[in-house]
Amino acid sequence: MNWIILIIAGLFEVGFTFCLSKAKEAIGNESYLWYGGFGICLIISMGLLMKATQSLPIGTAYAVWTGIGAVGTVLMGILFFKEPANFMRMFFISTLIASIIGLKLSH
Repeated sequence: MNWIILIIAGLFEVGFTFCLSKAKEAIGNESYLWYGGFGICLIISMGLLMKATQSLPIGTAYAVWTGIGAVGTVLMGILFFKEPANFMRMFFISTLIASIIGLKLSH
């Protein structure tokens, strides 16, 4: 169950980076809504990470959480913000995903 909580925490990490990117693009009061979404996602992500580390080793949990956030943020950038998806970028994202899976399997 704590692995599922950790995955959800990582997804909320992607959520707060998305909100931060949208806030940077927003004009006027709309930016405050995105910053609010950033804060909510941040609090949820950290709370779920804290919950997951009650039974998972902190080193493994933190590495998986940041890995999910990094992979998700890069993929979000490619899909929503027109960032490049070249071979080297995809290669290193793949190695990061393999590392996350390896950490999960080694636990």
